[in-house]
Amino acid sequence: MDRRKFVIKSAQAAALLAVLPNIACSNKLVSANGIYTEFGIQLWTLRDIINANPQETIRQVGKMGYTQIESFEGEKGIFWGMKPKEFKSFLDGENLKLVSAHCNWTKDLQQKAADVASIGGKYLICPWLGPQKTLDDYKKYADEFNKAGEICNKEGVKFAYHNHDYSFKEMDGVIPQQLFMDRTNADLVDFEMDMYWVVTAGVDPVEYMAKYKNRFKLCHIKDRNKDSKEPFDSCTLGDGFINYPEILVKAKEYGMEYFIYEQEKYNDKGVLANAKESAEYLKKLQR
Repeated sequence: MDRRKFVIKSAQAAALLAVLPNIACSNKLVSANGIYTEFGIQLWTLRDIINANPQETIRQVGKMGYTQIESFEGEKGIFWGMKPKEFKSFLDGENLKLVSAHCNWTKDLQQKAADVASIGGKYLICPWLGPQKTLDDYKKYADEFNKAGEICNKEGVKFAYHNHDYSFKEMDGVIPQQLFMDRTNADLVDFEMDMYWVVTAGVDPVEYMAKYKNRFKLCHIKDRNKDSKEPFDSCTLGDGFINYPEILVKAKEYGMEYFIYEQEKYNDKGVLANAKESAEYLKKLQR
């Protein structure tokens, strides 16, 4: 590891350690009873296996207790090789609903919005921008989000942005995430808080949800391995240190509506076993 990478990783580790006292896992599952009755899964979690047999893979997670799906635009498209209504019919048979989809929002957005809206979906989401070189770049994207929001709104869905850690890192005295929140039209643009990446940036997610009440409508729930200092180090829900029982209670109070499990790194049990264990964890948070 060269010196620059070491410095970056050390800074990330320090940020994590600084915020840990506020979000360390306390395992107080009882405090979260009654948060919600439904939860979803981001299909990106299943990326290593879903292409081989999308319907069977989705069918398996439906049996685990997930009731909602957040799709992503893979090689077979948002609807995994099916027409929108065909996809909806399949989901209906598995007692699942499409809530949202991550997509390439810079291409054919109007058609994608119309298709998602036609089967009851609520959101199209920008999943990634990457760190920008200047604040003007972030401002430009915020303005583009407003335009995307107008397109989606006309078709009956909402546009949202999904964060990673980079948007919570200060640039020239400004936090890009705050720039996005302040510069976008609340009637057109919502936000999906990936709580894992907020924590990775050394930030308390509850503070942002409180400051921007009713702007974060969806969230990604994924846990971080205990004592981890690596950026990509998610784990099965309940095995890490993020105190979701308390965070999710606050999330509900501040306007969060959709709770979506995601995992990027798996243990030896494999992706489906991890997804099932995480579903069991989420069931404990239900009424």
